Amino acid sequence: MRSTLRTRRASLHRRTTARIAAAVVAGTLALTVTACGGDDGKDGEGGKGGGKDTGTALKLPKLDGESVSVAAVWGGTERKVFLKVLDEFEKRTGAKVSFVPAQDPIISFLESKVAGGQPPDVAMLPQVGAIEQAVANKWAKPVGPEAQKQLEKNYAKGWQDLGSVDGEQYGVYFKAANKSLVWYNAKVFENAGVSVPKTWDDFTKTAQMIYDSGVPPVSVAGADAWTLTDWFENVYLSQAGPEKYDRLAKHEIKWTDPSVKEALTTLAEIFGEKGFVAGGASRALQTEFPASVKQTFKGGDQPAAGMVFEGDMVSLAISETKAKVGTDAKVFPFPAVGDESPAVVGGDAAVALKDSKGAQALLTFLASPDAATIWAEAGGFISPNKSLDLAAYPNDVQRDIAENLIAAGDDIRFDMSDQAPQSFGGTPGKGEWKALQDFLKNPKDVTGTQKVLETAAAKAYKD
Repeated sequence: MRSTLRTRRASLHRRTTARIAAAVVAGTLALTVTACGGDDGKDGEGGKGGGKDTGTALKLPKLDGESVSVAAVWGGTERKVFLKVLDEFEKRTGAKVSFVPAQDPIISFLESKVAGGQPPDVAMLPQVGAIEQAVANKWAKPVGPEAQKQLEKNYAKGWQDLGSVDGEQYGVYFKAANKSLVWYNAKVFENAGVSVPKTWDDFTKTAQMIYDSGVPPVSVAGADAWTLTDWFENVYLSQAGPEKYDRLAKHEIKWTDPSVKEALTTLAEIFGEKGFVAGGASRALQTEFPASVKQTFKGGDQPAAGMVFEGDMVSLAISETKAKVGTDAKVFPFPAVGDESPAVVGGDAAVALKDSKGAQALLTFLASPDAATIWAEAGGFISPNKSLDLAAYPNDVQRDIAENLIAAGDDIRFDMSDQAPQSFGGTPGKGEWKALQDFLKNPKDVTGTQKVLETAAAKAYKD
């Protein structure tokens, strides 16, 4: 099953061109001069509006007295906003929905729930590999006809394919992420006398000038190792190119390949430069993602860092500070290491684990623009749903990121670690996560890191 799925996905990835990268670059470069707020919510200007199929257009069954449980790894602000989505589902159906906090790796968490006879009705799976495993373990249930109608109406085929296994649809991608963005403290840039870097060489020079101004240039969330895989993937995609990216994602080339050495060596120019990582490696390895963002935008003229790399979800954490997106906090595309800036995307898919009316109704709701609108309005969220009215996004920054994602259609390059078996690409303390955390501690050991990565990958892909 896995080899068949990978062959089909490989053809999807080979169809990917530089179009998404160009769209993201064109859109996000404009964001640095776009102020947050002040939007009147209208979509008539500039053709920014998306679909209009919201509100009463979606029909859901009455589920009075039924219970629906949903498992996800989301915490903090993300969980709070997702609970609002579930509240709306409750209002429309009469069902009682409970949120089940999950831990990474979610497949191991679900395994214990299934073994105990208490699987959730629906699980939000953050990796393509996790969907494959759920299907292989015979936990996942196919998407029903009503949810399928919503998918066909609202989603590009590429996003549908990412949620299917051997031609059967299982996943509904509710939340997407543009993982090729760098957010920066505008005041730090101003004080250091630097401008937005477009290339990796410019980026390292910018980092040096910020360091010279008295502020560590980069905040790294080393405690959440998925951010480290994102660092690597962006460097590798831009430097080695899409074809090698696809081959490494399928383990058709080894992690001891010279292209991996080159990418790690490049990444070490930031991770290994004294004073470039806020608090040093030891502090970074204790810093979780939300904290990595907040420390970049707190502290007035002397924050803990000048820049933080990650996707569009950064704006949600910024909203918990006094900084304003578009004025105090601005964004630019991940710098081009090779010919072009990279464009890496990720996402979370809803998968039914029970044959229940409530589970299928929730998938239908999550595949609709109605559900997406709720989180879009709250911020820190990008939807692959092409019927979502773009006016729902709270500011032009997120609106442009979302518009470029939708414009890319089937041309998406999915997060490499999320395509891998979860034991390699998505397990705390193991595989790629552990190897890159160790690399952050010792960026000089490129060859040793490659060997560890290849050993772990060979075992995971064989299993």
